[in-house]
Amino acid sequence: MTDVLSVFLSPNGVKNTPFEIKTPLDGMTLDDTKALALNLVDSLVHLKDESGEFRVPIPTGGFKVDSKSWNNWEWTQGVGLYGMWHLFEITGDQTVLSHIQDWFNFQLAKGTPTKNVNSMAPMLTLAYLYEHTGEIKYRAYLESWAEFIMHGIPRTTENGIQHITFRQVNEGQLWDDTLMMSVLPLAKIGVLLNRPAYVEEAKRQFLLHIKYLADRRTGLFFHGWTFIERHHFGEALWGRGNSWVTIAIPEFLQLIQLPPDDSLRVFLLSTLEQQVEALKKYQDSNGLWHTLIDDPDSYLEVSASAGFAFGILKGVRLGYLDSQYREIGLKGLEAVINNVNEKGLVQNVSFGTPMGADKDFYRKIKLTAMPYGQAMTLLSVVEHMRKYL
Repeated sequence: MTDVLSVFLSPNGVKNTPFEIKTPLDGMTLDDTKALALNLVDSLVHLKDESGEFRVPIPTGGFKVDSKSWNNWEWTQGVGLYGMWHLFEITGDQTVLSHIQDWFNFQLAKGTPTKNVNSMAPMLTLAYLYEHTGEIKYRAYLESWAEFIMHGIPRTTENGIQHITFRQVNEGQLWDDTLMMSVLPLAKIGVLLNRPAYVEEAKRQFLLHIKYLADRRTGLFFHGWTFIERHHFGEALWGRGNSWVTIAIPEFLQLIQLPPDDSLRVFLLSTLEQQVEALKKYQDSNGLWHTLIDDPDSYLEVSASAGFAFGILKGVRLGYLDSQYREIGLKGLEAVINNVNEKGLVQNVSFGTPMGADKDFYRKIKLTAMPYGQAMTLLSVVEHMRKYL
């Protein structure tokens, strides 16, 4: 590919960093790919918000949360840990494992934060870490946090997991982010600790979120739904929100191992296929997707694109998706890789994004390197590494 992305300026002034396809996938060896993955990890564990520009104020309490720097506990770092775990699973790299263990040891010694949908995210990796090491101290945390999601977290109408965060209670709201941040960890803990009720609740949450967030016109997903006012807020078909679905469905199905003719499995796979068919339609000529998927005037966004590449390529590999979709996954991956700078930082990643009342809200979100941008790129790179096995 020789397409060059010129400087892309949205109507609201957010500018993409230009990139050129200079590292084609077919020119990368296994060693090249592993080196890229380790560079992504190194940059991830050294991420800091030096200026404090991206620290988010808490409505009460008078202090700000740093979701950009590595040594903190939020969903951003939770996704970062999960990307590293995928790399460790395929390489056995002890340095990567040490980064994960060091993070948990530091955070658990410091004390866990308030439980909510987003702070649940690190529990997914902790469950895999407990399974790998047998370290008994981890089990109590898994049990406590899973019980919170089962019985302690606020619920919406129809008993949905309310997307409560450290910033907002979000009463009566379902967000697609919840599937990645809380439902996947609940399912993994349920399988690991032999708690069938957890797995059944995870299944029900997938069905409920799809029921209220799926856009029947496109096959894509709205960012959120409110039971109180009964609407989809700004009706945004937001990129990263959609990518959580593309990631979560293959991960969930691989985790719970349903029979081929199971009705839930068939339903989730048809949902995924409809979404990927829409992604095929809206993919930019350079391989990325826009932060508002159906709006070519919104900026191109790399974390969502990496999530789509991962979910599509994994879906094809596992037979969840037809092989025809491999090409768009590879095209997306190639574009994502070429948004990694020489320091291993992933460019053109949108900052954390709460619910928007209109589409302009999403167009104005700033771009900056973030732990999840590193990790979602890492997930897609590691998935590509499997072709060498």
